[in-house]
Amino acid sequence: MSVFRRLCSKAVRPGSSGSRKSYCSLNESIASSSSFLTHGIHVFQCPDTVGIVAKLSDCIATRGGNILAADVFVPHNKQVFYSRTDFVFDPVTWPRSQMDDDFLNISKTFRAMRSVVRVPALDPKYKIAVLASKQNHCLVDTLHGWQDGRLPVDITCVISNHDRDSKINVMPFLERHGIPYHHLSMTADNKREGEILELVKDTDFLVLARYMQILSSDFLRSYGKDIINIHHGLLPSFKGGHPAKQAFDAGVKLIGATSHFVTEGLDAGPIIEQMVERVSHRENLQSFVQKSENLEKQCLSKAIRSYCELRVLPYEESKTVVF
Repeated sequence: MSVFRRLCSKAVRPGSSGSRKSYCSLNESIASSSSFLTHGIHVFQCPDTVGIVAKLSDCIATRGGNILAADVFVPHNKQVFYSRTDFVFDPVTWPRSQMDDDFLNISKTFRAMRSVVRVPALDPKYKIAVLASKQNHCLVDTLHGWQDGRLPVDITCVISNHDRDSKINVMPFLERHGIPYHHLSMTADNKREGEILELVKDTDFLVLARYMQILSSDFLRSYGKDIINIHHGLLPSFKGGHPAKQAFDAGVKLIGATSHFVTEGLDAGPIIEQMVERVSHRENLQSFVQKSENLEKQCLSKAIRSYCELRVLPYEESKTVVF
């Protein structure tokens, strides 16, 4: 017997007068009591010491919250603590501003390097810009992921170094949903980075959906926020141009895709997600590329979701912790 059924069986006697009314009233009361609970996420990184988990748990519990899931990672001999906590709470009894203050106090206590709290139902969605070149598969999938709610973001614009016919491709979709499209023709000497920076200045992070231009060190420093890229290969293998053809010519038996953060090193940023699929000698280049593109779409989408759900934390200089 479920907890709900046990509660109801104690609340009324079957067959008694008004039992149906009492049962329904209890049902509505329980539903009402849980309807205002809101989901929150907290990630934490600090020097490792005794009592961190207890303090975080006590903070949530004393405000009437309830932990749904908690992940902890303490790397061997590194003296650093990582955690991600999913919890529910009543925003009436634990206002958002009070929550920030509570976690800030814990952050100060443990000299945290990172303490981020997010309440998806209350906080603004992350604003992103999508940069793409000629290929459409990752751009289209990202737009559809935004449309159907798989990707909890707001897309401020799409920027490309390739023009697109206004009547075909993704252009009608962008126009229908009011997403600006900016075509910036580029040369080897002018990557239009100043204009890109102006277009993305209000974004929270950028997504490179097969954007086949290398962003300069000056651009990365000026933007100063995270940029997620998708590479159609298992990094660090097959770097640079045409990695799918490189892999095909090498006769690989596993193909992959890698989503990673953009750094000054070419295809050398910390890895967020990797996916693989088996191929065989029966593949031709067309089927090989098609499988590769499917992996790219999935891998980029998962990386964006993981980032928005605070699942990705920096680890050392070139790695990530992904909860």
